[in-house]
Amino acid sequence: MRVLLAVLMLASCSLAFAREHESVEQLKARFDSAPLKDRVSMGLKIAELQTDAADRLYGEGKSDEARAAIQDIITYTQKASDAATESGKKLKDAEITIRKIAHKLSDIKRNVNFDDQPPVQEAIDHLERVRSQLLSKMFDLGKGAQ
Repeated sequence: MRVLLAVLMLASCSLAFAREHESVEQLKARFDSAPLKDRVSMGLKIAELQTDAADRLYGEGKSDEARAAIQDIITYTQKASDAATESGKKLKDAEITIRKIAHKLSDIKRNVNFDDQPPVQEAIDHLERVRSQLLSKMFDLGKGAQ
């Protein structure tokens, strides 16, 4: 009985670990079929992972791959924002995470070549617009409740 319990606990821990360390491609594949409530956190996770990847890729001189990662950041923060707005849940979490990603992109922009800065700045601008929309939605919810 104890052995069975130990095996079950080990299996559940390894599944949780595997789920926590999913690759970007695995997350992207699951994103569209995920329930609406999970899309916010999945989209933000993809964007965070791609932000780290873009930083690393720019550092390695792989500008084209970094631009693709930047495009994923734009796409999945928008999708996460749309899911948060549609569900009315996790608006604050989405806004905070997007602000952190935009801040990290600002740091990345300071460290890349001049020719690579425009796509990064475009992503920052887009994220700021998404944040503004989320903040507007958050405060509109408060007014509607009165």
